Amino acid sequence: MSNSSSISHFLLLALAHTRQLQLLHFCLFLGISLAALLANGLIISAVACGHHLHTPMFFFLLNLALTDLGCICTTVPKAMHNSLWDIRTISYAGCATQLFLFIFFIGAEYFLLTIMCYDRYVSICKPLHYGTLLGSRACAHMAAAAWASGFLNALLHTANTFSLPLCQGNTLGQFFCEISQIVKLSCHKLYLKELGLIAVSACLGLSCFVFIVFSYVQIFRAVLRIPSYQGRHKAFSTCLPHLAVLTLFLSTIMFAHMKPPSISSLSLDLSLSVLYSVVPPALNPLIYSLRNQELKDGLRKIIMNAFQKQ
Repeated sequence: MSNSSSISHFLLLALAHTRQLQLLHFCLFLGISLAALLANGLIISAVACGHHLHTPMFFFLLNLALTDLGCICTTVPKAMHNSLWDIRTISYAGCATQLFLFIFFIGAEYFLLTIMCYDRYVSICKPLHYGTLLGSRACAHMAAAAWASGFLNALLHTANTFSLPLCQGNTLGQFFCEISQIVKLSCHKLYLKELGLIAVSACLGLSCFVFIVFSYVQIFRAVLRIPSYQGRHKAFSTCLPHLAVLTLFLSTIMFAHMKPPSISSLSLDLSLSVLYSVVPPALNPLIYSLRNQELKDGLRKIIMNAFQKQ
């Protein structure tokens, strides 16, 4: 038996047990991470450099791209390192850092998606008040609140999780450090403090979800009342990318953590964790850039300027 004070490292779940598959996973993660870095980097550059994109919607999109970069850089490099060198270890401090950063970026992303929903609601349902409700100072305050909420949530969960005495070994059933996997190693059968924090986070997340659903009901009612087809198409084109990103984000996380135990398996859990931690940061820029003409124009200018300088 050991406790947390004697644990110097954790053993992560191996993505594969044969050398060929390990190298295949390394190449796959390398491709996804490079695509995510390039795509999100282009969005950040386009919004930062394009003066016509200095609007609340693109300001929040820039923040969303930053959270996507944070998510992909928190979990993927360590997984690539372990696959390349055929190891499974992560230090105690490294695990705590990874857990904190992952919860921080995931939480900030969810709050930002909620704020972006509010942005769409105001622009479509209250267009005459858009400049008042979403001025530059209000946008900065909302973005800061999203980042601060993610930070506080991550700090509380990380501190509480790593304060638990661990006496069930040091093997995690996940390719990155996750709260549920570390809690399984605790000596206690009841984790009241952690359950309390999860309950508070769940209530906050549910409140955001209810707000999102209510907002989109109002948005779709307003859009369907627009008489012209062009007006409805323009309104939908600004909402559908956000709705697609939100659906991808929530559906994978909810299914991964709320699926029935009867269908749980190691391969399924691993696939779902990759879906919600690795795939969205790479797909989000693609979803937004495909549906938004202004963003495509900004990206085109960035690319053309790069080629002209060469």
